[in-house]
Amino acid sequence: MSKVVPFLNVMTKDQMQKIHHMALAILEKSGIRVDDENARSVFEKAVGKSANENRVFIPKDMVEWAIKAAPSNIEICRRDGEKAFTLDSRDTAQTIFGIGVTNLYYQDVLTDEVTSFTSDHMAQATRLGNGLDEFDTIATPGVIQDCDPDVSEILGFAQMLANTEKPITMLISEPETFKNCLLMADQLIGEKAAQKSIIPYFNPITPLILNAETTVKMDLTISKGMPFIFSNYGMSGATCPITPGGTLALLIAELLAGLVYGQLLKEGTPVILGSLPAAFDMKKMTSYYTPQSMLINLACADMMAHYEIPHCGTSGGWMGRGPDMMAGSMLWQNHLTSVMGKAGLAPFVGNNFDSMAFSPATVVYAAEIIRMARDYSKGFSLKDEEVGLDEIIRLGPGASYLTSNLTMAKFKEPLTKSEIWPFLSLEKWQEQGNPRAGAELRRYTHDFMQTLMPPEDHDQILSAAQEYMMSMSLTH
Repeated sequence: MSKVVPFLNVMTKDQMQKIHHMALAILEKSGIRVDDENARSVFEKAVGKSANENRVFIPKDMVEWAIKAAPSNIEICRRDGEKAFTLDSRDTAQTIFGIGVTNLYYQDVLTDEVTSFTSDHMAQATRLGNGLDEFDTIATPGVIQDCDPDVSEILGFAQMLANTEKPITMLISEPETFKNCLLMADQLIGEKAAQKSIIPYFNPITPLILNAETTVKMDLTISKGMPFIFSNYGMSGATCPITPGGTLALLIAELLAGLVYGQLLKEGTPVILGSLPAAFDMKKMTSYYTPQSMLINLACADMMAHYEIPHCGTSGGWMGRGPDMMAGSMLWQNHLTSVMGKAGLAPFVGNNFDSMAFSPATVVYAAEIIRMARDYSKGFSLKDEEVGLDEIIRLGPGASYLTSNLTMAKFKEPLTKSEIWPFLSLEKWQEQGNPRAGAELRRYTHDFMQTLMPPEDHDQILSAAQEYMMSMSLTH
């Protein structure tokens, strides 16, 4: 081979088959609880009615059919119609990253002070994700707190539409609000743009419950021909078995149940599957990510590649009190392993305090890590013209390569660079008053955010959204 490329394969083929058969056994023998009557009727037509009214047992043949029916790649566009990215289960060379998700608080860029998340924060966060090349989707950065709770989600969605042309990963909790947001998007950006640039995100309730909110929103999404993410959140030792293997088997079973339901509604529906695998602290009664979480994340990505179904996984968010060493350790662990493994989409970057506070500085810090991880994952070439063997032999021992042919041809290509942190010698660092890296990051983020401008149709979209929300209140 002419290129050295680092990559991670977590599971062997035999191990993937073992987890698959375990998941099939769970679906056949334990089954899933289906809360919505309409969803149960869909299953009943396919597999018959269970003696336990809300329990559905899914036969393995139906799971295998659903796996084959689902598309192996999904093209996502910007709202202006240009291609944004493709999630291809057979080509996982580059993980797609996004910012979010549904935080209640916002951390000040310079001070890390935490305040309630507002409409202005939604606009600023969305523009930040729009302005950073390392991110390709915006995943609902927060839940607006400075307005009527009945309109906070639809107002937040309108702010996202107005402040980015990148695809939106859409998290809306209440089904009626979800429906109104989709209808509003059709009016504001057009049905075709909405269909190709908005990715709804749904969760079952672990363990093994297809809740009514999720299936109702899946029904509406599929009727509009949109792709969607079906992702579960499992806590080892609480909602999942305490062992990584048990957690993986149960989570895969849940994902396959969602896949089957989606394909029963419409065969060939584009679905993105994945997990947010956490642990549970019995003493503190809280969830948290661990190194094993990152390993289960990659194992799930391996399983989706095995099924040839696009993957969505965790994004390294949760840990940290701002853009600090705690956050950096988990971000590096996630971003490097994601780009080296088979992770497809990692949409939730920028969260601290167990995803309670959105931190713009953490987003910028993560962008730097993503850039470096991607550079690392590119590897290096062993082509003859890249190695320069003849020149090494010709120059011999003790030679200087400062003016060699290969150096002169390539020295203008930077080996690495940082827009945030300039290289400083010890003397230069001392001359500048011993500046702290965290302070430089915060200042850079602040200055960068001052340069960000909204799309040209920003005012038009917000005005149209306001009219839509007023018409909603009048009809009610």
